[in-house]
Amino acid sequence: MRIKTVLTIAGSDSGGGAGVQADLKSFAAFGVYGTSAITALTAQNTRGVFGVMPVPPEMVRAQITTVLDDIPPDAIKIGMPGDAATVVAVAEALVGYAGPIVLDPVMVAKSGDALLDDAAVGALTTRLIPRAAILTPNLPEAARLLGTVQATTPAEIVEQGRALLDLGPRAVLMKGGHADGPCCTDRLVSRTGVHEVTGPRIATRNTHGTGCSLSAALAALLATGRTPEAALERAQNWLSGAIRAADALGIGSGHGPVDHFHEGRR
Repeated sequence: MRIKTVLTIAGSDSGGGAGVQADLKSFAAFGVYGTSAITALTAQNTRGVFGVMPVPPEMVRAQITTVLDDIPPDAIKIGMPGDAATVVAVAEALVGYAGPIVLDPVMVAKSGDALLDDAAVGALTTRLIPRAAILTPNLPEAARLLGTVQATTPAEIVEQGRALLDLGPRAVLMKGGHADGPCCTDRLVSRTGVHEVTGPRIATRNTHGTGCSLSAALAALLATGRTPEAALERAQNWLSGAIRAADALGIGSGHGPVDHFHEGRR
């Protein structure tokens, strides 16, 4: 029996903490084989992003179709697509793919700056979100997709999750990292209900790549046959441990990465 495989379609983080690099580490942590299609190159470290170079859409398409032709993935994770042309290229390359897709709509930077223009958001909404098994926005991204203000209460978070379901994904994971309180509650909203998973909010500045890593972990777990609810419980428990162990890595002088392989160091 062959090993399960997962394809990540995302930007490259030269500092290794987020993007394709974090996705591949997350896949490895869950014992699946990772392949990749890079949408953008970045020059960054733990202190910030100092340069971005998009990959031409035709090359993004070529990476995806070449992998699909020889190493068909059991699941796909999509991260930062770049621009509208790249979103279209990704969507066209995935025509006919029937496996689960986890879509992390990386649209808003930690600084609050928009990473996608309106045309790209529109293409994402019509071409990729309807394909998603799980859409994984943080609260600012959910608000941007809906053209509204950020949710602040549990009821508003669930309401926005249900509104996002109308865009076509099978489930929406409303991530709780941007909410207030001593705990972080992720809410998986589907047409059958709301599944909540709560973990501790850990005091550390070394949280670079948490969103990428969580969505990649979900894709890996879906590839191995977990239900979305079971995948979320396992992925959040793993990510909490990765954040808790992050300070011990001592990577960089800014916002460092989480420890993807903390379970193997116990």
